[in-house]
Amino acid sequence: MSINKLEGEMIDHENKMMAKFKKERQEKIGEITFTMIKPEAVAAGNTGAILSKIEEAGFRIVALKKVHLSKEKASEFYAVHSERPFYGELVDYMCEFPIIAAILEKDNAVADFRTLIGATNPADAAKGTIRAEFAESLAKNAIHGSDSNENANIEADFHFSVDERF
Repeated sequence: MSINKLEGEMIDHENKMMAKFKKERQEKIGEITFTMIKPEAVAAGNTGAILSKIEEAGFRIVALKKVHLSKEKASEFYAVHSERPFYGELVDYMCEFPIIAAILEKDNAVADFRTLIGATNPADAAKGTIRAEFAESLAKNAIHGSDSNENANIEADFHFSVDERF
């Protein structure tokens, strides 16, 4: 057997094992949503209080990290809004200060988290929601929450490798 063929078989086996591992880990984790505590909320020292509200609402933190997004990463994450007039400001804002990225687990994770964070405009957010308590404005609304199961997985995969999920 040639070295190239052996290397190819080893790579194929490794890829199959990683796919199996990822599937098994995802099955253990359950339904997820993705969140980001935004720069102004982190800068204001609200991270601990926000994470406490999340855990008190029954969410389990599967992955968590603090990261300062580069302009490139922020542009990529918000590419879906690239044609919108606020895109450039949004990207710049998300690079101003570190964010806290997290994957959360709970039955009905996306819908329950959207309820917990409240309306995008804090003026319309119900009392007791994260945005009602911590948002500064419509533009600086303290926290991001996935809007669908599909986007939750896309956003989680953008920020976290399989090895970072527990």
